[in-house]
Amino acid sequence: MNEVKIAVVGACGRMGRMIIEAILKNGEATLISAIDQPGTPAIGKDAGELVGMPCGVLVSSDVEAGIARADCLIDFTRPQGTLEHLDICLRHKVSIVIGTTGFDEAGKEAIAAAARKIPVVFAPNMSVGVNVVFKLLDTASRILSEGYDIEIVEAHHKHKIDAPSGTALRMGEVVAQALGRDLKKCAVYGREGVTGERDQSTIGFATVRGGDIVGDHTVMYCGTGERVEISHKAGSRMPYALGSLRAARFLANQPSGLFDMQDVLGLR
Repeated sequence: MNEVKIAVVGACGRMGRMIIEAILKNGEATLISAIDQPGTPAIGKDAGELVGMPCGVLVSSDVEAGIARADCLIDFTRPQGTLEHLDICLRHKVSIVIGTTGFDEAGKEAIAAAARKIPVVFAPNMSVGVNVVFKLLDTASRILSEGYDIEIVEAHHKHKIDAPSGTALRMGEVVAQALGRDLKKCAVYGREGVTGERDQSTIGFATVRGGDIVGDHTVMYCGTGERVEISHKAGSRMPYALGSLRAARFLANQPSGLFDMQDVLGLR
């Protein structure tokens, strides 16, 4: 398979730099564009210098031109920006890997509509390990469907702007679907005051924000006399970057369609 030409938007951010590093170390992908906002100090400089690996690709603020040169865009920015980038991908028939979280229903519908014309991987977490956890949660939830209270605890760095995390919400969706429940009706987001006895049909969420925590997620199945926990803890952002490259290579063989990492990894 030919190397996939990848554009990275938000190139100077924490995740953008990690994706650039992963591409430059990968033999099956080529960094074709590194894009960031006007006024970013690195504009006009070698994108590889952000990770100590000069590559000849200059950081640019020209989003349209940067995306137009690519086979695939990798986007871990914010919902509004991602939807704007999605429109550009549609104009130029460029596939897109979306790791951005925090979309409202209208945003999700826009992504689904775009996927009828271009190939899209849209996933709350690109880590291979996390997606294996999703599979484990489906199995565990079906087995532990009676007599267990289910709680989801997640922790992230202080800069994260949405809560619960997209990964925690996806975990809740996987659990709810396995149990035949509607997460919108059974989710409990935090507790305060006199809450009364816990309703076993609910799925609880707890959120921690602080420091530089990359991402910790634990689903607890609390029964009588025992507790089963399924956890994933990220020590760096590299697993997300490597997963996004895997997704980009997957899209190279797709004419259109909406996919997630379960599709990319063959876990359906």
